[in-house]
Amino acid sequence: MADAYDIIVVGAGPGGYVTAIRAAQLGFKTAVIDREHLGGICLNWGCIPTKALLRSAEIYHQFQHAEAYGLKAPGASFDLEKVVGRSRGVSAQLSGGVGFLLKKNKVDVIWGEATIPKVGTVEVKPATKSALGGKPVPPPKGAKAAGTYTAPHIIVATGARPRALPGLEPDGKLIWTYYEAMVPKAFPKSLLVMGSGAIGVEFAYFYRAMGAEVTIVEVLPQILPVEDPEIAAFARARFEKMGIKILTGAKVTGVKKGEDSITATIDDGKGGKSEITADRLISAVGVVGNTENIGLEALGVKMERNTVATDGHGRTNVAGIYAIGDIAGPPMLAHKAEHEGVICVETIKGMHTHALDRTMIPGCTYCQPQIASVGLTEAKAKEAGHKLKVGRFKFIGNGKAIALGEPEGMVKTIFDADTGQLLGAHMVGAEVTELIQGFVVAMNLETTEEDLMHTVFPHPTLSETMHEAVLDSQNRVVHA
Repeated sequence: MADAYDIIVVGAGPGGYVTAIRAAQLGFKTAVIDREHLGGICLNWGCIPTKALLRSAEIYHQFQHAEAYGLKAPGASFDLEKVVGRSRGVSAQLSGGVGFLLKKNKVDVIWGEATIPKVGTVEVKPATKSALGGKPVPPPKGAKAAGTYTAPHIIVATGARPRALPGLEPDGKLIWTYYEAMVPKAFPKSLLVMGSGAIGVEFAYFYRAMGAEVTIVEVLPQILPVEDPEIAAFARARFEKMGIKILTGAKVTGVKKGEDSITATIDDGKGGKSEITADRLISAVGVVGNTENIGLEALGVKMERNTVATDGHGRTNVAGIYAIGDIAGPPMLAHKAEHEGVICVETIKGMHTHALDRTMIPGCTYCQPQIASVGLTEAKAKEAGHKLKVGRFKFIGNGKAIALGEPEGMVKTIFDADTGQLLGAHMVGAEVTELIQGFVVAMNLETTEEDLMHTVFPHPTLSETMHEAVLDSQNRVVHA
């Protein structure tokens, strides 16, 4: 007889395990299924290990400029194996922590590959391989084995994988995805990065800061395509200043592989072609939802552009089947997945919930300078018909930024001129990924520019740049 649960979550990434824990907190008998790593891509091959790598790059970069702070660090170098090893250790620690949290909340872990043959039933088979094509990852201690399991509510949280372009498919040796870029066996002297979203830009920064020659190729007119153009242009100038070559409006049309290098053909979008030779190519052209081989289409679940269509509460068009996280569409971010999962299980419980508002989801890029944003860009706000008041403030006018040696940055705020509503906030500079949450809270609380102007910001802090940007929108800026 099949083991019965109230809720089964398929996928133990950030969205999946948080969803399962919240379901258990609400009194549901809950299980979560995964085939490889608790914590999913984020904890094991994405958000967390890349931040560990970037931290190493930041410190190494500071060593190169120690004299600017009155310090000396002659002969500073790095041990690639130890840099990578630290990153992998951080991931392992946090993945183990997820297992502890699931056990603490009495969530069963089922190990294997899941399919949904019919509503209310999940079939789990042993995994056949790892994400990198190797042997299957052994199950964590206490995990339940493959078998048949039932639940009236099945939440699919299977995440996403790197998108591959035809003819430019990653091979694990010369053409990398983020998997290989995180665990290089040798440090490449030169690198071509295809795509300039958060993943592409973070790896471009890491390898350049550690000494590689780096070129970014982006098919769209600006790097960081989802960001406000003014912020993206500011970031581009900083990247170029540190020696990253950037080609926008261009695309890689072909790759010739050598024994230990690639030669890419570049179409500049203006009728010209050129070739770039590099040790490795990183394909960072986005991700695609893991919708296949689950059984969703056979059940009649509606799809939209390789993702599952939901109603803002995680419900699909098929009763009893839900989807959250990357598989439920953009923005494909861990914190969006977590929040979406909480909304989903609280809706199942019958609690009063609000549908996911995607404009309230902040986005962060953790290179140097950092980039962070929430809400509408200036262009999108105008397209939506708003009359605007826009404020700007540069870090050069902030005492803490100068003291830190980080005077290059900017905050941009966008308000509705008639209502005072904060429509969007966009930031580039030191620690803006930590600062952006102030604006996120303000938007969620429907704070106006008047409220923010009369809020006291501590001195000296980088957060004062936020206050000044708000003041500037009303022509009241002080330190500029």
